[in-house]
Amino acid sequence: MGTSDPPTPQPGEIPREFDRQVVLKDGAHVWLRAIRPDDEPRLVDLYGRLGHHTAYQRFFTVLKRLPPDWAHFFANVDYRKRMAVVAEHEHEGRLELIGVGRYEPADEQDTAEVAFVVQDGWQGKGLGAILLDDVTRAGEARGIRRFRAYVLADNYRMLDLLTRFTDVLERKLEEGVVSLVFKRRPATAASP
Repeated sequence: MGTSDPPTPQPGEIPREFDRQVVLKDGAHVWLRAIRPDDEPRLVDLYGRLGHHTAYQRFFTVLKRLPPDWAHFFANVDYRKRMAVVAEHEHEGRLELIGVGRYEPADEQDTAEVAFVVQDGWQGKGLGAILLDDVTRAGEARGIRRFRAYVLADNYRMLDLLTRFTDVLERKLEEGVVSLVFKRRPATAASP
């Protein structure tokens, strides 16, 4: 482990390496941190604020609401094999989730599958690039060397983000879904 690598948390310990405030392209202040189990209801609320198109692009389906068992699964990670970083913004005196980036184990040993969602009104402000960098940096620090994303072929914004900020190793189109395998490009963050 290099001197700049964050300490790896003990099992179940919430890592603090993501805790920070960032300023987006439009000057908005957003707080980042690792997801916590108590975020379950906030994930349901975030899903309820997503436009149908955004929800479909993230989940490949649109549901009336995020099922509680999905929210439980998404909010409860081990911070090693499964990781999620959330972005929140103060709204009406409370912090609400506006974005989530995550990785989950993939079929290949040193590869993790990533997924991201940013609430509609917060898209295009650089938050996706920040979440992408945080998630891939965390994965690398935990031994993940490659990442995979499944992206709908018409999700140009996500495809552009991955192409601009990662080193794409493999790209396949199958039945309207693009499968990308990529590596983190060092120092990609904060310069969306």
